[in-house]
Amino acid sequence: MIQFPFDNRYAALGDDFYERTRPAPVREPELFAFNDALARDLGISASDVAVSGAAVFSGNTVPQGAEPLAMAYAGHQFGHFNPQLGDGRALLLGEIVSPDGARYDLHLKGSGRTRFSRDGDGRAALGPVLREYLVSEAMHRLHVPTTRALAAVTTGEPVARERLLPGGVITRVASSFVRVGTFQYFAAREDEQAVRQLADYVIDKCYPQLDEHSNRYAALLAAVVERQALLIARWMQLGFIHGVMNTDNMSIAGETIDYGPCAFMDAYRHDQVFSSIDRQGRYAYGNQPSIGLWNLTRLAEALLPLFDANPQTAVRVAQEVLEGFVAHYESAWLKGMREKCGLTACNGGESSEDRVLIEALLEVMAENRADFTLTFFHLSRLPDQPSAQDENLLALFQHPEQMATWLQQWRTRLKHETQDDAARQAGMQSVNPVYIPRNHQIEAAIRAAEDQDDFSVFHELHTVLQQPFVQQEGKEKYALAPEPEEVVEYTFCGT
Repeated sequence: MIQFPFDNRYAALGDDFYERTRPAPVREPELFAFNDALARDLGISASDVAVSGAAVFSGNTVPQGAEPLAMAYAGHQFGHFNPQLGDGRALLLGEIVSPDGARYDLHLKGSGRTRFSRDGDGRAALGPVLREYLVSEAMHRLHVPTTRALAAVTTGEPVARERLLPGGVITRVASSFVRVGTFQYFAAREDEQAVRQLADYVIDKCYPQLDEHSNRYAALLAAVVERQALLIARWMQLGFIHGVMNTDNMSIAGETIDYGPCAFMDAYRHDQVFSSIDRQGRYAYGNQPSIGLWNLTRLAEALLPLFDANPQTAVRVAQEVLEGFVAHYESAWLKGMREKCGLTACNGGESSEDRVLIEALLEVMAENRADFTLTFFHLSRLPDQPSAQDENLLALFQHPEQMATWLQQWRTRLKHETQDDAARQAGMQSVNPVYIPRNHQIEAAIRAAEDQDDFSVFHELHTVLQQPFVQQEGKEKYALAPEPEEVVEYTFCGT
């Protein structure tokens, strides 16, 4: 049996925070993916995986020391408050302590019905399991804070969606699965003691540096605001669209969580939407920063009684903290975008001038529907003087003369750089990926697995995505934008 170093503090919070629920057994579990490197980091021995991995990671066998439970939380879904959501198809197996003392949550997704399932079956189709495994691990390699994928299994049982699909279960790891919606759950019930208890738990687990702060709860909000601002800036720098930024899908730890209808853009559009359920474009690419602040405001509302006994003072404290989001986001976004464009020197007014130059590039990209990732990839290969390599970049644009004009402006700006050209290119290539988990490639992996029981496409794509910044011999197709017939217009939630 696989041994896990469990130390379950969330379970100690009390029954109001969850419902103890055992995973529902599945018919014929088969392990098709296991993250050896992550297991080593967590202090989990992989020696018994071949024997018991399928049983453990499907939920058929509950490992020693686990205390499986379905977490209670609420949430604003597309702006509308639902006072009770909770883990309808997921279970927190428990908390583990890694060899370096860090604490992580171990979570099954697709493990069966809980009292929070409402009309759902509590299961996951194989496709969403593959998508989450591929995208979450790619995000980690792209240096984006994220939940991680430890293992994935097929269940040997069908799941009814638009049609019958093979079932799967994914095992996820996170610093915490507490969400903004978890605080909202207790705030909606006016249970100030539970809000305080939850805040103390989060500080102890995720923000221990705040323990001695004079107003530790306001400091908690400030820390979450900063982490979320940096996270969303990173999404924007990679063309990533979460797809369903409900408050129950915002991690209190500042990690990307719940990969449902997520996607990376191909052709750049500021208002790009992929999620089939986001019909009004609430969670479009360009709206993500403002939605992040909206969600954090809901967190502040839940925490208000902890800031100060005087409601007016509490509101002022919250407002002051929330005002910091824009500054954190704008600073992180500009810093990252300057790095993507090779603009490191910053004297006097260059920072504001760089913003104008970067925004001009995005406008040209949008007008020409240029591929987001390939634009920055080819830009990072260009010397500081016009060359034949320019054609690789210009070929992405319907009106290449517009991009050529921008390149002239960019090269004029490069004259202010203090690093040599080789160093500048190397720096750009370290932040502009060659490979991202493109929608059509994920779809190909899903189709092969679901339709033909062939996981080789999944495994090859996953392997390529482990080195996203390195051009890999023979893997050129993974860097390509989709052909017109390959374009994926919509992505779907797994429920």
